[in-house]
Amino acid sequence: MSVVSKMLWVLESRSREPLGLDELAEVTGLSKSYLSRIFPLVTGYSVTAYLRARRLSDAARQLAEGAPDILSVALDAGYNSHEAFTRAFGDQFGVTPQMVRQRRNLEGITLVEPLRMDVQAQVTVEPPRFENRPAMYFAGIAERHNMNNAAGLPAQWQRFQPHIGHIDGAIAGAAYGIIGEIADDRFEYVSAMEMRAGADAPPDLELVAVPALKWARFEHKGDLSTIRQTIGAGEKWLTANGYETSEATYSFLEYYGPAFDGRSGSGDIEIWFGLKS
Repeated sequence: MSVVSKMLWVLESRSREPLGLDELAEVTGLSKSYLSRIFPLVTGYSVTAYLRARRLSDAARQLAEGAPDILSVALDAGYNSHEAFTRAFGDQFGVTPQMVRQRRNLEGITLVEPLRMDVQAQVTVEPPRFENRPAMYFAGIAERHNMNNAAGLPAQWQRFQPHIGHIDGAIAGAAYGIIGEIADDRFEYVSAMEMRAGADAPPDLELVAVPALKWARFEHKGDLSTIRQTIGAGEKWLTANGYETSEATYSFLEYYGPAFDGRSGSGDIEIWFGLKS
């Protein structure tokens, strides 16, 4: 069982408990830093956001089935007041608990169902190519996105596209997507090109330093729509073969090589995991 699958099992089987990264770290034997990074990369949710969405989805079902009162549903979902529950419910679904209870249906509500325990079931990966690299430097555009709704990523790449092939000191032939800090259900993403040692980034781009690491490079087969599944399959392969990923901030990369087709979103894509030495 992969680390993410184990986390999902714990979260689903103990969803009514006040779970957090401390408990998940104890169960998996891995650090909170690693878990807080790998879970959203594979699932699109932070641990907190997934638990909240699952509990509110169960609450919505109870209300649609005619729960006798809203406060009892709120308490069951882990909220101490009617007001806090109503606010969270509205943020999640765009309607109030009262509306769902009154109309007795879930029309127009997108529930968050349990994620499959084997999240990478539809994708298989070949063993990775390992490569030791010194510290790398990248010039690019950095923005923050919602973890489970990164709708702004294509527009970010579109803004970066004119820079590709036109940055003095950049290493031609590939572009990179760099995952940075993940916090509060948002993540930093950098669209970038690698720079030669000592080269400066243009004033309208940010310079990002990636530490010296050993990298596991997994080939992604298919288009960008299944990239999370490849991340999950890669994580499972690494776990099964005794590798631990680095906890450094910039230790996860998407590689888009010379044969990548931006129109179809496919071809020459790799997922790079930085590893602990």
